[in-house]
Amino acid sequence: MLKAKRIMELMMTVNRKRKFTVKELAQEFGVSTRTIIRDLQELSELGVPLYSEVGPHGGYQVLKESILPPIAFTEEEAAAIFFASHALRHFSSLPFESEASSALNKFYLHMSGSIRDRIDQMKNRFDFVTPTRQLGSPHLTVLLEGAISQKIIVIDYESREGQSCRRIQPIGIYASNGLWYCPSYCFLRNGFRVFRCDRIHSAAHDASGLAPLDLRHVHLGNWKSHTPAIQESSIRLHVELSREGVQRCEAELWSAGKLHARNDGTGWLAGNFPQRELAYFAKYFIGLGREAVVTSPRELVLEMKRMLSELMTQYDG
Repeated sequence: MLKAKRIMELMMTVNRKRKFTVKELAQEFGVSTRTIIRDLQELSELGVPLYSEVGPHGGYQVLKESILPPIAFTEEEAAAIFFASHALRHFSSLPFESEASSALNKFYLHMSGSIRDRIDQMKNRFDFVTPTRQLGSPHLTVLLEGAISQKIIVIDYESREGQSCRRIQPIGIYASNGLWYCPSYCFLRNGFRVFRCDRIHSAAHDASGLAPLDLRHVHLGNWKSHTPAIQESSIRLHVELSREGVQRCEAELWSAGKLHARNDGTGWLAGNFPQRELAYFAKYFIGLGREAVVTSPRELVLEMKRMLSELMTQYDG
């Protein structure tokens, strides 16, 4: 076997095995132990993080930050991966933010000149637009690690009711309209809640000894089905929408299943919503202006009139 090919296969082998002895590798590759030692030294110089352990049960081990073996991409695959990562720059916060930036730079610098030229030409012609938010979410990594490892996280959280300390067990994190959210089991409320990550002022692993729940079967795709329906008063909403109104409502997560479109592009919004969200919907439909006409409930129309009256007073004279 040619040395270059052996080095490549050795890199993939040590990443797969994680822990091994020189004798094991020598037998697997059919070379002497001296040759394997020289090859391992070359891998270490190339950046593969190896360390050795002495003693009867010793050997070599790959550190946690292992180096992936080289992967061959086509030009289209390379461009797709680059722009998938490049689009994340619109977020003010990311889990593994420094690692993502390092990987993107490394990926770009090791491309051929022709692929780099093509990417440079595409940068100003292709993008995923995400609203830029001023408030950051610096604790995304802690929350994500808590979800993966089934750990309880203590957070200092600012909600509408004020600031409080919560013990939560995260399910995961997701982004919507430039903001990050963390569905979690809240031990204070004894149920699942969604926390806005930019309102989390601190986050750390819980050291109180409280036992975490077994939520391995709960994830972002099904956590709502594990939440019992909360008995609270609701309002029946009906809003007529212009074509632009339909398009703008399509961007809202809460409109799923309640937004209906006609053949001409206009439509309507109909469904039950919590009574406590009355003020939110009043502000939202005022923002749509002539693109939305609220027909019910009467309480929502009155709340919109009250807000508009306050707004007129603010600018009076």
